[in-house]
Amino acid sequence: MEADKIRYADVLDIIFEGKNKEYGAYELRKTYNKRMTVAIVGTLAVLLLAVGAYVLGNSIKPDDSAVKMNVNDIQLEDIKQEQPKQEEPPPPPPPKPPEPPKVEMAKYTPPKIVKDEEVKEDEKPPEVDKLEDVKIAVVNQEGIKDMGIVAPPVETHGTGVVEAPKKVEEDWDRTFTKVEIESSYPGGPQAWLRFLNRTLRYPPEAQDNEIEGQVVIQFVVDKEGNVSEVEAISGPEELRAEAVRVIKRSGKWTPAVQNGRQVKSIKKQPILFKMS
Repeated sequence: MEADKIRYADVLDIIFEGKNKEYGAYELRKTYNKRMTVAIVGTLAVLLLAVGAYVLGNSIKPDDSAVKMNVNDIQLEDIKQEQPKQEEPPPPPPPKPPEPPKVEMAKYTPPKIVKDEEVKEDEKPPEVDKLEDVKIAVVNQEGIKDMGIVAPPVETHGTGVVEAPKKVEEDWDRTFTKVEIESSYPGGPQAWLRFLNRTLRYPPEAQDNEIEGQVVIQFVVDKEGNVSEVEAISGPEELRAEAVRVIKRSGKWTPAVQNGRQVKSIKKQPILFKMS
């Protein structure tokens, strides 16, 4: 570039002197300020349009802030209360079955040998021909002829023999397992405890092994209070023999009572073994 033109030349012209300005870089740099101005102005214009449209839209939009409420009157219907159901009356009782037809009956009179003039008219036995199609009973009854019909029982008040109930004899010699008053040791519980303290001996084997417990002895007390059939039915084995010995040495007991009589009964007596 000539020296006199450098003062008035653009910087881009100086830079691109002797270069290919048609490539595009020259044109882009040369029009940079113009394009930036157009872009800024266009952006501002779009923003102004948007703001103006928003403001204009709000100014002409109807006021919807106040919401109308439509209140509709509701008419309540009368609710009818259900009447309680009446209980149905119970069904009538079934009709009574028809009574069976009455069958003709002829009273049977046991034969008795008497004089002719003593025979009453109603006590004469019926003739054999008349008994073929009737029922033999203890009373006379009119009805249909007997054709295989089962006649109902006829009440005969005062015609039968009433027997007194037979009294069952009680076997008072048997051994009772349940009685009204059980047999007991003479003198009561205190006398029984004194007898145990005086007679009972703790078995040495059980004492060495510190065996304690209760032995139940079953035995029979007869009408006179004598003791027999003594046996231990429960308790430690080491203590049973001593308990049996004590019962055998207890002497006579007070017999059991049933219906006011002394009877033979089974007795179960517990004996407690406890080391002090």
